[in-house]
Amino acid sequence: MSVVNIDEKSLKDGVLGLVVALVEIIKEALRLQAIRRMDAGSLTEAEVERLGEALMDLDAAIHQIKMELGIEESVKAVRDGLDRAVNDVVEGILNPGRWEQEQQVGRLG
Repeated sequence: MSVVNIDEKSLKDGVLGLVVALVEIIKEALRLQAIRRMDAGSLTEAEVERLGEALMDLDAAIHQIKMELGIEESVKAVRDGLDRAVNDVVEGILNPGRWEQEQQVGRLG
């Protein structure tokens, strides 16, 4: 039977990093949706102002959480990993032959 040593601080930072990274991703999606609505002219000037302030407040809150908990690097590592995964999926869609070749090489290697 093997024993798994888990560093509680690393685990905590990793989970918190994942949660904050997901909040950042959701915030970016909200920002893109807000821009689409502004471009479409479906928001009043007051709504645009409130939305901008809310997004800036959210940015500040996320930054403060990362600083207070000391998880900036954990969040960055999660975001980098997610970016690589998304890039791999997009690359697989755009170049399916290359993706299949890499999968075959991975099985052989």
